[in-house]
Amino acid sequence: MVTRIEEIIARLQDIASHKDILGLEKISFYFRTFELKNVFKHDTKTRHLSYGLYNDSISKIVEICDSLKHARTLMQVNLDTYEFSKGVIDPCHLLEQLKCLRVLSFKSFYLEEDLLHHSIGELIHLRYLDLSQTLLVSLPESLCDLYNLQTLKLSKCKKLKKLPSNMQKLVNLHHLDIEDTELEEMPKGMGKLKDLQILRYYIVGKHEENGAGELAELVNLRGSFHIEKLENVINSSEAWKARMVDKKYMSDLCLEWSSGEDSDMVDSQMEKDVLAKLEPHKDLKELRIKGYRGTMFPEWVGQSLYHNMTELELSGCGNCWVLPTLGQLPALEWLVISNFDKVRRIGGEFYKDDGTDHHREIPFRSLKTLIIRRMPCWEEWESFESDDNDAPFPQLEHLRIWECPQLRGDLPTFLPSLKELWISGCEQLGCYLPRAPIIRKLRISGKQEARMQDLPLSTLEQLSICGEQQVEYVFDVMTHTQPTSLTWLEISNCSSAISFPRDSLPPSLQYLSIKNCMNVEFPMRHQQHHSLQSLRIDNSCDSLTSFALPAFPNLNELTIKRCENLTSLEVSQSQSVRELSISDCSKLENVRLPASLSKLFIRESPLLGERIQKKDPHIWPTISHIPYISVNGKQIRNDSTS
Repeated sequence: MVTRIEEIIARLQDIASHKDILGLEKISFYFRTFELKNVFKHDTKTRHLSYGLYNDSISKIVEICDSLKHARTLMQVNLDTYEFSKGVIDPCHLLEQLKCLRVLSFKSFYLEEDLLHHSIGELIHLRYLDLSQTLLVSLPESLCDLYNLQTLKLSKCKKLKKLPSNMQKLVNLHHLDIEDTELEEMPKGMGKLKDLQILRYYIVGKHEENGAGELAELVNLRGSFHIEKLENVINSSEAWKARMVDKKYMSDLCLEWSSGEDSDMVDSQMEKDVLAKLEPHKDLKELRIKGYRGTMFPEWVGQSLYHNMTELELSGCGNCWVLPTLGQLPALEWLVISNFDKVRRIGGEFYKDDGTDHHREIPFRSLKTLIIRRMPCWEEWESFESDDNDAPFPQLEHLRIWECPQLRGDLPTFLPSLKELWISGCEQLGCYLPRAPIIRKLRISGKQEARMQDLPLSTLEQLSICGEQQVEYVFDVMTHTQPTSLTWLEISNCSSAISFPRDSLPPSLQYLSIKNCMNVEFPMRHQQHHSLQSLRIDNSCDSLTSFALPAFPNLNELTIKRCENLTSLEVSQSQSVRELSISDCSKLENVRLPASLSKLFIRESPLLGERIQKKDPHIWPTISHIPYISVNGKQIRNDSTS
């Protein structure tokens, strides 16, 4: 079984990493090449060799392999390093010396495309071959002579565009990893590899011999499976031949049509029939459909019979004008809907169909995360008629709606479990946001006027608001109700003259960002704010000409950007600030900095930057203690410590 081989490889890697701890340094059965001081003093019975690209030279690896012709394993152990050996290797010579190999790993070997020679086909005992993260452009046809090969790893071979034409000869192959490659299509006859269990990707070709029908016999596929270029499936009978419904061990499925096709010219009914025939088995846990070109989905998408489905993503379905019924999927927890260019309305059919079998089921009863994004024509989200006890989305915790510029309303009225609401780029939205009694995070950005009818300041921990009306509304609410849990506050894009209520920050606040709010008055006059740890002021608070920090005794990070009127900065009284960033402050020239500071970054602030570069005696003594000082990306060194 492929899992057994993987276990052995993992065990060998673990031994290689902890050999001295296990007391195996004297055992000759296993050697790390960088441990050998003299390559001619080792035991010729050694069977397992490892090398490290960081530690070992190419010449040493070749020299070792020259004298260990009976080795079973040659693999890399320090897989987390990106330091590659330099040198020249002759793959033909190396492979000719190791005819008994069962396991061979060249993972991350930074050599040119000729890493494998045709002599690879002589390693007839090879079970496991790892060539991932190499620069291979193609594989030799002789690779297909490795009848005993069970695992072939080619992931992240960024230049690999083609597999050998006789791959069907590898009849014992269990695991083929081609993730993150540039393969254009599969070779012919892949259906003959009936023992395949792990095949993450299948790229449908344009011929019958490498089309979707080749998937018919691959009934042992398990785990996740991604079918690409489904536009090459020209009729539903070919899709039916794939026998997706028979692949009982598959847990995750992604069906993808490539972008760039003229979607307006496709036969919508044929597209629907193709997807209908790609129906997977009912125990599937995760489903993604990308780039589907039909106008409607077949009935199986969203059927309640998919009782184990927890994740569903529908994206890039540009011709669809209606969403399928998804509300009756009993276990669905995560749903993403994106890039539906023609959907104008989400109505009752989204929650349940017209049948009566599930009349009493609460729609989306298990859903925890709902993300709807990039829906350019979406105008209306029809409310589902019910009382609070039967309202849809009873378990929904995260709701995100992005880039839906035509959406006007309504949104779900009551979400009892909602913890995070994020709305961005919905300029027409003017309704009240859902009632959410336990909400923790609220982010609203854009010109939309939508707001919460009763902003729950007692539960909010993170609040991000963008736009004049939103900022004014929140500040108005804060004048009447003091936030008690707020730790993170971000306000932006407000031109109105606004000051913080009672000239103070919420006492629990730890992070504050003010951006593009020129007329906001910054509170520094009265009480101390012990909780604040990070402060960012960007193109805001124009009334600031000088800045002092006694009000923030525990501040760790301070960023000041585009404060055109700021002339002086007094931070010397703070003993907590560790990092200070100043950029685009054209009038700033005087600073007094604390002994606690460890990093100082100055950018595009010519007066201050020049004085620091010249080590002006009026300010240099107050900053020379800082370990790291950077002006416009260039480190300024302290002569006394360099």
